[in-house]
Order: sequence, then structure tokens, then C-alpha cells
Amino acid sequence: MKWAYQPARAQDVPAAFMRAYAVALQPPAGPVFLSIPLDDWEKPALGPAVVRTVSHRVSPDAQRLRSFADRINRAERPLLVLGPEVDRGGAWDAGVAFAHKLGAPVYSGPLSDRVSFPEDHPRYQGQLPMTIAGVAEVLQGHDLAVVIGAQVFRYYPYVAGEYLPEGTDLLQITSDPALAGAAPVGDSMLGDALLVLDQLVGMIDDRSDRPVPAAQVRSHGVEWTAASPLTPDAVYSTLRAVKPADSPLVTESTSTMAEQLRWLPTTRSGCFFATASGGIGWGLPAAVGVALGDCARGVKRTVVATIGDGSFQYSVQAIWTAAQHRLPIVFVVMRNGEYSVLKAFALLEKTPGVPGLDLPGLDIASIAEGFGCRAVNVDSTKKLAHEFTSALEADGPTVIVVPTKPQMAHLG
Repeated sequence: MKWAYQPARAQDVPAAFMRAYAVALQPPAGPVFLSIPLDDWEKPALGPAVVRTVSHRVSPDAQRLRSFADRINRAERPLLVLGPEVDRGGAWDAGVAFAHKLGAPVYSGPLSDRVSFPEDHPRYQGQLPMTIAGVAEVLQGHDLAVVIGAQVFRYYPYVAGEYLPEGTDLLQITSDPALAGAAPVGDSMLGDALLVLDQLVGMIDDRSDRPVPAAQVRSHGVEWTAASPLTPDAVYSTLRAVKPADSPLVTESTSTMAEQLRWLPTTRSGCFFATASGGIGWGLPAAVGVALGDCARGVKRTVVATIGDGSFQYSVQAIWTAAQHRLPIVFVVMRNGEYSVLKAFALLEKTPGVPGLDLPGLDIASIAEGFGCRAVNVDSTKKLAHEFTSALEADGPTVIVVPTKPQMAHLG
């Protein structure tokens, strides 16, 4: 929690609520915990509750911003990393404008929980690797890495190496003082992503004529197949053909991240959500939360959630809430019968044969029906496409279970 508190007196409860609200919304926004003793509700308040407002954006230091701009202008081979704070702060368009003027290759950070740059853009090069050594390899040959709205970096798992290759400097811009303090290398500046980008784009030289990096390989066809179990590529290529463009993707299928990016690139703001920590069981309740948020805002769109069968078990009760509220969610459960990412960790740590990582005999469709959801099993891409299209018209959530071929997660 950002803040946890229990009022000492019943009379302090209204003020505690206001403080909790203010702390939760200040950057970086996050959860707070307020404990109210049961008998406090029976006590009279001291008076009307005081309702306050607080700023949600942090303006950068003008002098330091100017020095950052000067260092960016002197760089010959810069690299740009746009992190989740950009999309979360409404700075998607500002980030695209900055990247275009800078003329640098663009990456997202490792395990990014939001996408902040169109993944079909010619300058987009994908996610940075999850290891210290892997990031250093990508940064090789660049004299400056500009990291905006991201941690430096989310390393997962530990693979030793140099944080930066020789000859590479790093500038970090974040609204989170904790992330600025924790960065192992580089110089940091506190500032809201939107405020920084709006100012910085007018302070840098136009280098939009820099050569465009080699385009990432993108797949466009559909791998129609009746073979079961399906490959992850077949599943995602089918979803690409039927998923509405405005449907946000909530994903917790860790072993298929590469296939998801290949077939379902995010191309607009507010349309990608993933766990920031790697903790299992986040995906189901997150999809429910996104759908509830859309309903509260009056936004009509269908949430698409790609979830591993192992992850599905950790917080399966979330689908009950989806069913009770008749939320427009299509859960696509990738049923590979194992914890693939944990098997990959076992090999990485040289501890193969860890017990309990296989998941045979799970009847996920029956479980989903028991919680009140429409549920189907599919064994071909055509059936997947048909059931997905039907789910878009359903009055409430649908759980589609797709048997998929196991594959080892890439942790490099």
C-alpha cells in the first residue's frame, strides 16, 4: 500500500477518507488501506466533511529539463524508451511526436504494464529484454538512452551483466521519486510524462531524417487449422482476424508474450494492460476492473483477456463478478496444461524436474459455467473465430478454452 492507517478517534474518520483519496491519486497513483473500527460508524462527526482537491501532475525543473534537452541534441545515436507512465498520463500523442522529431528507434521497457507507442510504427523495435545482460546488448552502439515514464529497468529474472555498455549514457524522466531513486545508472529528473514531452519536443533539434531502423517482422495472415492442440501463433492470428480494433487487451499468458506482440500489436492509447510485477493471478480481476471502469465512464467496448490456464486458477472467483455484472469480456484461456514460465525458471536456475508444474485434468469450461459464465471449448481456429464472434454479441462474459501446445517461455 502507498499508505495504511486506522484513525485513533471516530471523529477523525472523515478526514482520514479525504487523506486516503488524495494519497491514492497522487503520482504514482496506487492503492491505500484505511481501517475503520466497527463502532466508529455510530459516532457523530465533528461537522461536515472537508472535500479537497490535489494536483495529479508534477512539473519538471526548468533548468534540468534544458540540460537534458542539450544532452539529447548532442547525441549522435540515441535510443528512446517510452514507459507506462506515458500512456497512463494521456501522453500517447506527445510521445509519438517526440519520437518522430528525435528520429530514434523506440522500445518499451521490460514487462511493461501499458503500451505507450504504436507497436506497428516503423520506428518501434519491441520490448527491451528482461535481464541486465540483455538490455546492455540492445543498448550497444547507442551513445544515449532516453527513458521516459519507465523504470530503469524491470529486470526479471537475474542474469548478470553491465547495466550500460561502455560509451552509453542514460537519462530517465519519471513522476515517481522511488523509481528515480532506485535507478542503478543514469541521471534522473522528476516530471509528469505529458508535461515533459510537451515542453521537450520544442527544445530538441529536428532529426526526423535519421535512418529508420529495420522494420520488425509482422505477420498478417491467419493460420487456419483444425489441428488440436493449436499453436500460440494459430490462436493469436485468429484473434487478430476477429478482435475489434477498439477492444483493450488484458493479458496474462506469460509464455506467449512474443506471439501476442507479433499478431496483436497495440496501436492506440488505453488498449493494453498487463501485470507490472510478474505476479500470477492478476489477469482475471484486472479484466473485470477494466470492464467495470469502462461501464463507469460510459465507454462501450468488449474487453479481451488472454489468460494462461495456470493463471486462471489463482483468482478464478473474479469471473463471478463478471457474470453478476454481465460485463462485456471475452476470456481466451490458453490451455497448455502446465506452468510453462515456471518450468523456464527451473531450467534457468538449473533445477529441472520441479514437481507440481503440470496441470492435467482441469475442466475450465465447467468451472466457468459454475460461476455463471457462458463457456465453450474449441479445438480449431475456425471454431475459435466463430465462438469469439458470438461472444462479442453475448449479454455478459464468455470463457473460451483453447488447448494449446506447450512451449518454453523466453526469459532472456
